[in-house]
Amino acid sequence: MADKFEVGQIIEGKVAGIQPYGAFVALNEEIQGLVHISEVTHGFVKDINEHLSIGDEVKVKIINIDEEKNKYSLSIRATEEAPKKPEKKAKPQKQQVNKQQEDNNSAGFNTLKDKLEEWIEQSEDRESTYKN
Repeated sequence: MADKFEVGQIIEGKVAGIQPYGAFVALNEEIQGLVHISEVTHGFVKDINEHLSIGDEVKVKIINIDEEKNKYSLSIRATEEAPKKPEKKAKPQKQQVNKQQEDNNSAGFNTLKDKLEEWIEQSEDRESTYKN
């Protein structure tokens, strides 16, 4: 029986049963395989019933065959093209700012060097106040 199907083969099947962890798909009259919930579609599946119903015709890819246990692992998402990732938007380029605008924008802001000198003076004033 396992000779009929091979790993990597894509075939049509019919959903025969649904469980919280996956769906059983009949490959023919005698063989069923399991599509694990993680193999139903690209992305996260919270409730498999939102994607599949008993009796649905689905295209599946055989991803593993355990001949000893007669278990077939199937994937629906392996038969679908992965969704394209959204393109990253280009970073806006900095606009040229003329020197006068730059001076206006920085008005009210002191450089660290200027502030450091001011802080040292304040510190010295406080020290002299406490010493007296």
